[in-house]
Amino acid sequence: MYPFQAAPIFREPISATPLPPHKDDTSQRPTQRQFYPYTDNGGITLGISGSDFALLAGDTRSTNGYSINTRFDPKVFPLGTPDHDTTRLVLSTVGFAADGKALKERLDTTCNMYAYRHGKPITLEACAHRLSTLLYEKRFFPYQVQAMLAGIDADGKGALYSYDPAGSYKRDRVRAVGPAASLMMPFLDNQVSFNNQYQPKSEDDGAGEQVARPMEDFSRDEVMMLVKDAFHGVTERHIEVGDELQVVIITKDGVEETFVPLKRD
Repeated sequence: MYPFQAAPIFREPISATPLPPHKDDTSQRPTQRQFYPYTDNGGITLGISGSDFALLAGDTRSTNGYSINTRFDPKVFPLGTPDHDTTRLVLSTVGFAADGKALKERLDTTCNMYAYRHGKPITLEACAHRLSTLLYEKRFFPYQVQAMLAGIDADGKGALYSYDPAGSYKRDRVRAVGPAASLMMPFLDNQVSFNNQYQPKSEDDGAGEQVARPMEDFSRDEVMMLVKDAFHGVTERHIEVGDELQVVIITKDGVEETFVPLKRD
């Protein structure tokens, strides 16, 4: 062997035996975890404002998928305390029930603190703006609810405000929110708002333009009958609505609450 000549390297021959098949061991794979704190507890709420009253109504069924959590979980909450005459404001929430109750407690505290500090009840307009602020400040982790606020405004007329989870709101005459709202709103548009309805023409009118049917001021009894018909119709078509109907009517004299039986299956 010459100087500086490397010694030969001897390697073992490669075995021709095939390797065992790879076992699919899922425990060694990365697993994605998700956190979703919300759920939809079903139901529907309805609001109507009149010339001297406002009404909020909702069913009392709470669901989780095809399961019924409870048959009595009210979605309409009077705000304030009778001692300070602040119970002329009413809040309704539908969606995630836990968020709805948390939002109600915060707004209720706002109404009570305003009464203690100023010696008078908070106005509907101020409470409506405050509710928008409460929702907006939680916009990155929002209250997963659709809210409505009803009461009597400064002119003595019924008023209704509807909100989205981020705090945007507007004043409405009639509104239904919740999973079953798509079934109820066409009925309300036809019977309350008179959308796309026109006054009948007589032979003397000729070929002039059609005149839209004007909106009417309904009495409390008429509105109560419409609300019952609307909820009884929806319970026949939607499994998340039923058990009992909670109706809260707000007037200048205070708040009246009634319960009406609904379909339970």
